[in-house]
Amino acid sequence: MRNNRPVVAVTGASAGVGRAVALAFAREGWAVALIARGRERLESAASEVEASGGRSMILLADVADAGALDRAADEIEGSLGPIDVWINNAMATVYSPIAELEPSEVRRVTEVTYLGQVHGTMAALRRMRARDRGTIVQIGSALAYRSIPLQSAYCAAKAAVRGFTDSLRTELLHEGSHIRLTMVQLPAVDTPQFDWARSRMSHRLQPVPPIYAPEAVAEAIVRAAHEAPRELWVGGPAAQAILGTLAMPGTLDRMMARQAWAGQQTSEPARPHADNLFEPPPGDPGAHGRFGDRARTRVNAVSATTARGLVALAAVGAAAGLAGLGYYLGARRTTFPRPRLGDRERAARLVT
Repeated sequence: MRNNRPVVAVTGASAGVGRAVALAFAREGWAVALIARGRERLESAASEVEASGGRSMILLADVADAGALDRAADEIEGSLGPIDVWINNAMATVYSPIAELEPSEVRRVTEVTYLGQVHGTMAALRRMRARDRGTIVQIGSALAYRSIPLQSAYCAAKAAVRGFTDSLRTELLHEGSHIRLTMVQLPAVDTPQFDWARSRMSHRLQPVPPIYAPEAVAEAIVRAAHEAPRELWVGGPAAQAILGTLAMPGTLDRMMARQAWAGQQTSEPARPHADNLFEPPPGDPGAHGRFGDRARTRVNAVSATTARGLVALAAVGAAAGLAGLGYYLGARRTTFPRPRLGDRERAARLVT
């Protein structure tokens, strides 16, 4: 059956943010290509997409395999038509001090979280360049700017995605391309990853509060796909972390050293669990993790350009205010030199 709907491809679409994004596009009537490793969760997500008003297609692929993603893109365009939006969302992380990490773990996090976005971007570009249109959305994190302890490989991978994306943006501008590129920097989100991530910590994992519901974050990502700002910062905490790092990185280093170890763990002892680093774990939790009672269902988002502009405007206003205050205080302190006395005046002074 011919597809007349716009087409979006989502990696990591079987759970968490990716699944919430797929459903958000489905509610707008899109055809959604769901890419992930686990068939069980993909089929469940596809059923939800259809029930939400979209058209679904599932593709089993590991984003670390560039050839697999390229073949998936061919299948999507062969079945659904030209890809209008490609969303690079798949990720993996390991919670561990650097001294205890295995090189294979760092490599795998890099292959999924960084190279997975590179592979997806290249697969999308090969199709979009021929048409000179399309939108690529990179799912980032405030951790692309503000690294924290215990997730060094993940923080490095997200920072690498930002560097790669900025470089690609300059190339597209040089070419005069109409392909749009945007990166969405996320806050802490209530997803299943905190029960799936490989961990060497003594207590169960949690996102650093405040925590947001995946549906709220997904709406911001869909907005980014429509509007394509250079970057979209989702949630006040993400914007604060990014701007704080740009303004006073040393202060935030010390803050993270004091607070982020405990902030990423609950008071419950860790439990043995299957992780998702090399193989998809069993089960189908959907988009949500176990923090629904603490997750905020509304989130604000601001483009990086707007945020920086507001900060610059505030800085200029503050500087002008300080300059005016300095002038006022300086004027109050100003003393005028006494007139110099001539000989007659000095003599009169001595007499009196």
